[in-house]
Amino acid sequence: MKRISILVPERAILGSLEGTRQLFTQVNGFCLQSGQAPLFDVQLVGMQYDTKVSGGLFTVNATHLLSEVTTTDLIIIPAIDGDLSEAVRINSAFVPWIKAQYEAGAEVASLCLGAFLLAETGLLAGRKCATHWLATDEFMQRYPTADLVTEKVITDDKGIYCSGGAFSYLNLILYLIEKYAGRQMALLCAKVFAIEIDRSTQLPFTVFRGQKDHDDQQVRIAQDYIETHFGDKLSVDQLCDMVAVGRRSFERRFKKATNNTVLEYIQRVKIEVAKQHLEQKEKNVNEVMFDVGYIDQKTFRQMFKKITGLSPLAYKNKFRNLTPETAAVN
Repeated sequence: MKRISILVPERAILGSLEGTRQLFTQVNGFCLQSGQAPLFDVQLVGMQYDTKVSGGLFTVNATHLLSEVTTTDLIIIPAIDGDLSEAVRINSAFVPWIKAQYEAGAEVASLCLGAFLLAETGLLAGRKCATHWLATDEFMQRYPTADLVTEKVITDDKGIYCSGGAFSYLNLILYLIEKYAGRQMALLCAKVFAIEIDRSTQLPFTVFRGQKDHDDQQVRIAQDYIETHFGDKLSVDQLCDMVAVGRRSFERRFKKATNNTVLEYIQRVKIEVAKQHLEQKEKNVNEVMFDVGYIDQKTFRQMFKKITGLSPLAYKNKFRNLTPETAAVN
C-alpha cells in the first residue's frame, strides 16, 4: 500500500487539500467495490493536529503530526495563499522534512502556489516545475535556479511533480493516480469527478499583465507606449529613440526588467488585446487581427497559438460571452 502524505500547512487552500484527499480515497473505494485491496494509505500531516486554512475560515484536523511520519512514498504540498513570503516562513518546519523524505526515496508533488514551499527545499534547482501563472514573476525572482515552465499544467522531473494554477491541481492528481493505479482508474476518477483529463497547458487561461515591478523608468515609459499603441507597427529602434537609449543597452535593460525581449513584449501585448476583443466584441478574427496591428493572417494565427495554445477562432469559441440562447444555437 502506497503511503500518501498530504501536508496541512498554515494558509493552505482547503480545496486543494480536500480535493486531493477525496480523489485518492475514492480510488480505494473503487478498489474495494471490485474486490481488490485499497491502494493508498492517505494521511493528513500537520505541524499540529488542528490547523487553520483558507484565511482562517476552516480548520483541518491532521491524522498525523510531522514528527510522527518517519517514512512515506508520496508527499503532496497543497496550494497556499496570502503573502507568499510569510506563508513560506511560517511553514518552514516542513522544508527539512520534505527534503529528507525525498532523499530517502519519497516522491514530492506541489499544487499551484505550493511550489513556493517546495522550492524552499532546494529540490527544484535545475528541475522543471510549474506554478500559478499569476505568480511566475515572483517565483522566478525568488528561485532563479528553478526551471519554471510557465505554460505547463503538469511537470514531472525525477520524482518531483508540480501543477499549474488553481484547479489544474486536479490534473496532476489524476496523473499520479494513473501512474500508481493505471489508466482505467484515472479515467474512471475523471468521469466521476467531471475532470477534463490530459489537459497539458494553462496558456489559454493566462492573462498578460505586463511586468512593471521594477525601477527602470525608461523601460516603463517604453512599456506604457507599447500598451497604448498596440495597433501600430512598432520597432525596437523607434522605442530606443523615444527613450534616448542605445539599442544594445535598451534591449539588455528591457529584458532584465520584464523577463521578455522587446519584441516578445510587443507581441504579447498585441495578443492580449486580441484575446480581450475576441472575448468581448462581436468582431470576426480578421477584424481583430487588423485592430492589433497585424496584416498577415498566417503570422497572426501562428503568434496567437504560440502565446495562447489555441487558434484565434478556437479561443473565440471557448471564451466569448454567450447567453444560453446563443450557446444552444452554436
